[in-house]
Amino acid sequence: MMATERYDIVIFGASGFTGQFVVEEVARVAPTERLTWAVSGRSMEKIQKVLSKASKRTGNDLESTPIIIADTSSDESLLQMAKQAKLVLNCVGPYRFYGEQVVRACVEGGAHHLDISGEPAYIEKMQLKYNGEAEKSGVFVISACGFDSIPAESGILHAKQKFQGEINTVESYLELHAGPHGMAVNNGTLESAIYGFLNEGELKSIRKSLFPEPLPPPKYKIAKRGMLFKNEVNKKWTAPFLGSDKSVVYRSQRYNFSQRKEKAIQYQPYVCYDSILTVFGLLWFGLLFGIMTKFSFTRKLLLRYSSFFTAGLFKPEGPSLKQIETCSFSMTFVSKGWKSLPEGEPQSPPDTVKITKVTGPEVGYVTTPICMVQAAVVVLKEKEKLPGKGGVLAPGSAFQDTTLLQRLSEHNIKFQEVDK
Repeated sequence: MMATERYDIVIFGASGFTGQFVVEEVARVAPTERLTWAVSGRSMEKIQKVLSKASKRTGNDLESTPIIIADTSSDESLLQMAKQAKLVLNCVGPYRFYGEQVVRACVEGGAHHLDISGEPAYIEKMQLKYNGEAEKSGVFVISACGFDSIPAESGILHAKQKFQGEINTVESYLELHAGPHGMAVNNGTLESAIYGFLNEGELKSIRKSLFPEPLPPPKYKIAKRGMLFKNEVNKKWTAPFLGSDKSVVYRSQRYNFSQRKEKAIQYQPYVCYDSILTVFGLLWFGLLFGIMTKFSFTRKLLLRYSSFFTAGLFKPEGPSLKQIETCSFSMTFVSKGWKSLPEGEPQSPPDTVKITKVTGPEVGYVTTPICMVQAAVVVLKEKEKLPGKGGVLAPGSAFQDTTLLQRLSEHNIKFQEVDK
């Protein structure tokens, strides 16, 4: 590659647990999309091992893939990496600690930045600090491009496409399907959750600055449900989903309200459980989590022995390949609104219900790389369809006029209408 040329994609954090699966996904997609790419991280040796493993799993010879050494402790190395990329896929978390330096380098170095953060404080802080600079630089900074929160955002976009009229509220019901080998999550997700829980106050302060004016209150508000209930969709025990989906969707809806003069959709995500015993087990873990995150010693203990404290759900070594290959998810979206577009504020309650669904493979290490890589392809190939010339955006507002849904459908993330 000539010195003046940039790689289409640079994967930063390629040797991390999630990063290795992103490498495999890029290796599968790049040849057909005719994309040039490189990998980046701290350790040449670890990256070479990842490339060797990915070569065997994908059947592509990746031994000669370019490697760029960069470290979050060196701003100069990050800037030099960014200057070699059209787009950086940032897989290094927790983003609370390691994300901003990469965003700053990308904005300064002229590279688009996508990450898979599910950390609202980091995500919204990046919008608050870098939106103006990103616009001036002509780059897009888009967080939450993994399972957090592309299925939620794309599910709402799909619901809008299928809904004949105007949507007022959307409720989503997430079901995680474990295969015969069970399911597990790498400790990185747990670490992000710990520090997000500890810094809830920071998020409130960021939101006060980012959104000084609230959205106008809707006349017909989304239903208030209990902390635990049996839903009407699949009759399963259900609780509010505590991930980043709600906050990410809110940013998209706020953008559409202010920039496109659209009615903001009210959104509430839920997660479903197969049995009441599972619910009680999670409540017990929630209590334990709340206590152990308060002190430095117990936080370290929780991370070190995560498998013990979480009954095998979180593991330092992450899930096995058998677990990854046999898990899946589904999200059912219940949209309520009006058949005809009301002029001004509607005078009668919603009269129409539409049920749609998003399904896909294992969430953390199959769906997440698919979402991230397809989002990257869209930014590279359909930049003119993204709003404005750059900025810090949520996936829903960034990709609503692109072919992302079609691309996801072609990569095993399916969208469908459901008969009531």
